[in-house]
Amino acid sequence: MSSNRQAETTASPWRAPLLFAAVILLVVLEGTVSNAMFSGSWNSALSILNMGLISAVTALGVNMIWGYGGLFNAGVVGFVALGGLAPVLISTQPVAGAWAAGGPQLVLALAAGLATLVIAVTTAARMKGVARVLVVALVLIGGYVATRMLFDPAVTAIEANNPSKAGNIGGLGLPVLLSWPVGMVFAAIAAWGIGKVALGLRSDYLAIATLGIGEIIVAILKNEGWLARGVLNITGVPRPVPYELALQSNPAFVEAAARWAMDPATASAIYVKLCYAAIFVAVVLILILLSELALYSPWGRMMRAIRDNETAAEAMGKDVTRRHLHLFIIGCAVIGLSGAMMVTLDGLMAPGGYNPLRYTFLVWVMVIVGGSGNNWGAVLGAVLIWFLWIKAEVWGPAGMSLLTSPLSDGPLRQHLIESAPQMRYVAMGLVLLLVLRFAPRGLLPER
Repeated sequence: MSSNRQAETTASPWRAPLLFAAVILLVVLEGTVSNAMFSGSWNSALSILNMGLISAVTALGVNMIWGYGGLFNAGVVGFVALGGLAPVLISTQPVAGAWAAGGPQLVLALAAGLATLVIAVTTAARMKGVARVLVVALVLIGGYVATRMLFDPAVTAIEANNPSKAGNIGGLGLPVLLSWPVGMVFAAIAAWGIGKVALGLRSDYLAIATLGIGEIIVAILKNEGWLARGVLNITGVPRPVPYELALQSNPAFVEAAARWAMDPATASAIYVKLCYAAIFVAVVLILILLSELALYSPWGRMMRAIRDNETAAEAMGKDVTRRHLHLFIIGCAVIGLSGAMMVTLDGLMAPGGYNPLRYTFLVWVMVIVGGSGNNWGAVLGAVLIWFLWIKAEVWGPAGMSLLTSPLSDGPLRQHLIESAPQMRYVAMGLVLLLVLRFAPRGLLPER
């Protein structure tokens, strides 16, 4: 094992450029080659690339939490969902009549809930003994009752407001790019609350706690229709790039598409995806720059020292729990940013689509395959695994058809071929096992 670790540490400086070049080549082949392996469509290639870049942002957030501090966050899906809520509340248009129906009462309810928590914490800090337990319990129970008395009628009134088309509080109508930092704030606030409670637990209990809390967040978004219509979904989320129909009605764009021998519909779709790709690449590069500066700063060295030996760090006077909280908040904020970017790209907020296998398990595979502790590795792993995840749906039936070719045509062979696209998680698990066997620290290990 030590020889493997030494070999990875002294790997060729060309390793990272060659691996990134291979991933870029896969995207180019997807856009230019049309056969059983690749679609030959730049629409498909750019769609994969854009989601791969968003996944890279998520992987960078997880890499900060795990690679810098050794904290296992099993509730990634919850923070992605919280970030996705921001474009709905910030950038969609206000819903007529929703605020008048229950907005002020809803604000009062939220203020009452916050005041209850503040009073309970202050009381717990100033009192001692059995009296403290009784008083805090009374404060929490009384505050909960008061909050629900204000909250429930307000929610009922908002959801009854034009329920067929709205039934939610609506947004502020601000530019969608402003919602991205707000998504980071939403996730950071949730991370602070979770961290204050859970970061004092052992690593296995922290994983269980974050897993449960992530599912709770998703369940709230599904069931609180006044917030983002719940499972009815929000469509038409504004975008920071032009709309395809607007481009197709622009004579200058149509003329430019004709010069490239492309029809306006295809050209407009590719142009929009290129605009998204430019924005996402800029975000990823900025995050990598800031992450690298942080990682090799005194703060980053301290975090890695805490990760490697908490006991020694505590003996040196470091407040381990507080530092873990800071790192957990920062990492979750970056994850929230990816959630806001995803909803902006799709133009859709669908709480029912937040699957923990997709938004937690797959992201962890990206980080581990790329190389935990290495920011460039997290980006490489994210784009590569997302490409394989998408293409497995196409390659699976072709591979299964080849494997079952000795069998005669019949129900068994047909069932295996039809089931192949659903075996993507098995394929990802196989990729993970191969990487852990032959590159235990990932494709781009931490230096």
